[in-house]
Amino acid sequence: MIRNVFILVISIFSILLFNSFVQDRNKPTLFIIGDSTVKNGRGDGSNGQWGWGSFIGDYFDDNKINVRNQALGGTSTRTYYNNPKLWQQVLDNIKPGDYVIIQFGHNDSSPIVDTLRARGTIKGNSDSYEEVRNPLLKQTEMVYSYGFYLRRFVKNIQDKGAIPVICSPIPRNSWEDNKVKKSNYAEWAQEAAAQSGAFFIPLQDMIISSYEKVGQDVVKSTYFGTKDATHTIKEGAILNAKLVAENIKNNKEIGLRKFLK
Repeated sequence: MIRNVFILVISIFSILLFNSFVQDRNKPTLFIIGDSTVKNGRGDGSNGQWGWGSFIGDYFDDNKINVRNQALGGTSTRTYYNNPKLWQQVLDNIKPGDYVIIQFGHNDSSPIVDTLRARGTIKGNSDSYEEVRNPLLKQTEMVYSYGFYLRRFVKNIQDKGAIPVICSPIPRNSWEDNKVKKSNYAEWAQEAAAQSGAFFIPLQDMIISSYEKVGQDVVKSTYFGTKDATHTIKEGAILNAKLVAENIKNNKEIGLRKFLK
């Protein structure tokens, strides 16, 4: 008798687990790719720094959509796109109707050729390229512009029947005359989005607006730690995620607003 009850319980549990898996697969997925300003470390704040991708899922109804933060610290558009363990694995799981938010830029300004990471890209949104000898891969590599790689991401996503959204990189805590310094990468990201037919979230401008309302001292003490001026602490990441969610809520064209709580 006990054995029959045990078998029945296991059967019911298996059925529920299978149904849950099927329902999960049938829901659209929001993938997020980017660098450490999107996901810092393991995304758990263990080093005191957080990326906004760790909190964006709080704004979505998980009964309607899956949220997967696939960002990785230290990556640029070039290294994320070219690493088969990164972009290709995400791409393999994208299905029609999914969404992908893309936010890179901070590491793209690194050297194109060095023995540390070799992750830099050509500045701008052109089709320019440079043939280099990558000392890490020990092979010749064709390196393209920041905007070119963004447009490649978009093309891959569109080919899978999914919806690409380019997000401008967050600003650093860098000021001049009480104004936050803007990055050219935000401008190039917007150009790449327009050129490739992707949606665009002007996150840099939204964050700058919030920062300048409260001033440099408050921003420094509230949103950033003492380690650097690039990576936010928890409060800064929460603010950035809130701004992304607000843009999604107010943007009827992207289509993600219907999945918000």
